Amino acid sequence: MTDYANPSVSVTGGSMPLLGFGTWQIPEADAPAAVGEALQAGYRHIDTATGYRNQRGVGKAIADSGLARDDVFVTTKLPPDNADRVRETIEESLDQLGLDHLDLWLVHWPPNGEARPDVWEQVVQAQADGLTRAVGVSNYSLAQIDELVSATGATPAVNQIKWSPVEFDAAVADGLAERGVVLEGYSPFKASNLQDPTLLEIAEAHDADSAQVIVAWHVAHGFVVIPKSSNPERIRSNAAGARIELTPDEVARIDGLGH
Repeated sequence: MTDYANPSVSVTGGSMPLLGFGTWQIPEADAPAAVGEALQAGYRHIDTATGYRNQRGVGKAIADSGLARDDVFVTTKLPPDNADRVRETIEESLDQLGLDHLDLWLVHWPPNGEARPDVWEQVVQAQADGLTRAVGVSNYSLAQIDELVSATGATPAVNQIKWSPVEFDAAVADGLAERGVVLEGYSPFKASNLQDPTLLEIAEAHDADSAQVIVAWHVAHGFVVIPKSSNPERIRSNAAGARIELTPDEVARIDGLGH
């Protein structure tokens, strides 16, 4: 059975597979089937959020998979509106997922557009209490991450941001790397033109499709990527992109698609 636990990147408490399965916009009722399909296809990293309202369905798929807890990397997120009930939110997430700890918990958006070190401090406390192995943020700027670190001394393990070849920004990628923060990209295909001649040409060279090339590009950079689909064939096909090895020249050409 194919298993995409690797390639991975080290985060607090373990390693985070570079290939993850995104569940945004997958309704609760459809989550067990879609996530079950992904786990069967070899995904070992599942990304959800309180805001997606599908944690029970995701948890059911994990429970039904028969996989050991340590074999699945599970991420969920704190909605900005829950900034005043941090602890309750992670406890609700664990309850809905049917887990005793998360692998990664993220602040989903800066609350009211602000970094909010006081909220971050409570997230870090949940980690200290063993409710999650690693903690991070999503949709934060480099300046906001710096604000958290200078106020609390705790660096987010991950920043999950909208990312794809067209959104590639070396300053952001390098800035996160310099701070020791893992870049995790969401919506990898959304902004991309899958008919882009560069992508199609590289795809042809690898007997692949352009979506697979986009996944391969993330992996080549060491970026985490969480493609989402409810179509079993597409779920498997996207995953296979993590096994494609692009040449440095191909990676550079794809980088060039960034504005």
